Order: sequence, then C-alpha cells, then structure tokens
Amino acid sequence: MKAVGYLKSLPLTDPKALVDFTADKPVPGPRDLRVAVRAISVNPVDTKVRMRAEPKPGEPPKVLGYDAAGVVEAVGSEVTLFKAGDEVFYAGSIARSGTNAEFHLVDERIVGTKPKSLTFAQAAALPLTSITAWEMLFDRLGVKPTKTPDGRALLVIGGGGGVGSVMIQLARRLTGLTIIATASRQETRDWCLKLGADHVIDHHKPLAEQLKAIGHPQVAMVAGITGTDQSAPQLADIIAPQGQFVLIDDPKTLNVMPFKPKSISVHWESMFTRSVFGTADMIAQHKLLNEVSEMIDAGLMITTAAQELSPINAANLIKAHAQIESGTTVGKVVLSDW
Repeated sequence: MKAVGYLKSLPLTDPKALVDFTADKPVPGPRDLRVAVRAISVNPVDTKVRMRAEPKPGEPPKVLGYDAAGVVEAVGSEVTLFKAGDEVFYAGSIARSGTNAEFHLVDERIVGTKPKSLTFAQAAALPLTSITAWEMLFDRLGVKPTKTPDGRALLVIGGGGGVGSVMIQLARRLTGLTIIATASRQETRDWCLKLGADHVIDHHKPLAEQLKAIGHPQVAMVAGITGTDQSAPQLADIIAPQGQFVLIDDPKTLNVMPFKPKSISVHWESMFTRSVFGTADMIAQHKLLNEVSEMIDAGLMITTAAQELSPINAANLIKAHAQIESGTTVGKVVLSDW
C-alpha cells in the first residue's frame, strides 16, 4: 500500500521531512477495523510528533495522521459495531501507526459512522477536533447538555482553529452558555460569529478590558486551545470564583497558584487518553462521533474543512504541515484520494 512517513525529525524546508514509500497492508487485530482511507486531515499534533518522535535507525518510516474518513474493508474476529462496506470517520490512536496510508487499522470503539451528507474530505476534518471539543466541554468542564440559559459564559481562546470551530458549534447547539471566542483577524472573527459565537474579542489585547466592554467582566469557564503561555497570567482575574479552566496546548510553564484564592479548577484534555490507556469507557468516543454525525446530517453543525489538497502524498502533506505551523489556519486542512 502507499503511505507517507518520515525517518528523521526535519524542518519542512528539507525535502525529506516527509517521504512517500510502500508498506505492507496491515492485518486487523480482534477489535480492529481495516479502513480503506479516502481522506485525512492534518492537526497540530501531526507537526509536534514529527519534530519530537524520530524513528530509531533501521526502523521503517513513522506514519503520522490522526484523522481519517474511509470505508471498512475488513474486520477483526471480535468486531460487532461495523462491517465491511461501512463508511466511517475517526481520529485513531497516537500509540499506533497513523492514517497517512492507504489502509489503516483502528479499534472499532473509537470509530463513528460517517455523516451521509458530507464527502469523505469534509468528514475527515471533524473527528479529532470533535472528540477534543466534546470532551473538553462535557467531560472535563462537566457542562450538562441543555438549551436552558444559565447565565454563565464560556471563553474559547483560539476560536478560529479546528477545535475552537467545533466547540463553538457544540456550545451553541447543545448548551445555554454565552459563547465568547477570541480571534485576531477579520476572517477568523467572521468565522467565529458564523459558527455561533455571541461575542468575539482579540487574544492579542488585554482580555479583562475587552470582557468588561461586552458586559462579562468574569467568565465561568475558559477553554484554552492555543496561546496558553500568553493568556494564563490573565486568567485568575477573569475567571469567576469556583470557575474552571481546561486546556489542550503545551505551555512551557503553568503557574496555577494564582487560581487558589478563587478555587479555580484546572483540567487537562488529551483526546488520546482513552485509546492509549484502553479505558473502560473507550466506547464513549464511538458514541459521541455518532452524535456529531447525526447533528451534521440534521443541519445542526457544519464541517470545518476549509482547504482541500489532492492527492494524499508527501508533497501535499508538507504543504499542509506548513499551513499548520504558520499558525494562521482557519478551520481544517484536508487531503483526499491517493
């Protein structure tokens, strides 16, 4: 099968940063689906792993990719949720070989049924960001799905990217929260408002002043998607007493002592926790992806795919990685077909 991988952690200016190669078709384990990959998307984790996890000498190229949409081609002996021919979408596991390959193995418990109303490319934009946003909102922050207004506000720092784009939609459709997103460019401000944000402020300017100006001097919850190094020192002032902060990025340091007087709780979110550790509730990701799929088909959410490249190869993946590393992506970069 065709695949794209890397042998050394190299900058994208090096033509060997990602390479095309041929690999053996993988054999499914008991709970595995073997998926014929039709489309993938690129996330910040792809670029981080490329620069941090270098294959050892003599090992085959490491295959990245944590988002895919495709067709089930074969199933393991204990699979019960899917059958050959089913169209699926999922985000895989960081502990296994990635989705940048023609055929990919994935545990059925973290796979959802692809939205019927979307193309494979449009669907591939959604799994990792949907899982991350859902778990941040409902599992880590403990928000209860309800449309009843409760007077609380959620601040989404980095609303224009992949996770922020999904979180705004989930919060708009499934909660009664006031949604405040941050964005610094006009195109990302417009995007956040289109997705359902009530207000948009600029994360490059002091947050407290802007929040006061829109009538929300303090917020109950903050979702830190990007830029925590810059925003964290401001959060103790703007989070309400007994409020919550959830983050997914990797700040060099995180001083939580200023949060103590207000009893502000801090939550980490990694959407790979369930798959890497095989948690008892691993199937929760299958269920939430199916709910997202149903919401898409009902017209309650839209895909966050913003740019599509074809075919799936090293040259186009280098372009996609460069777009992610630029920090200017709106929505998701997707790749389709081999």
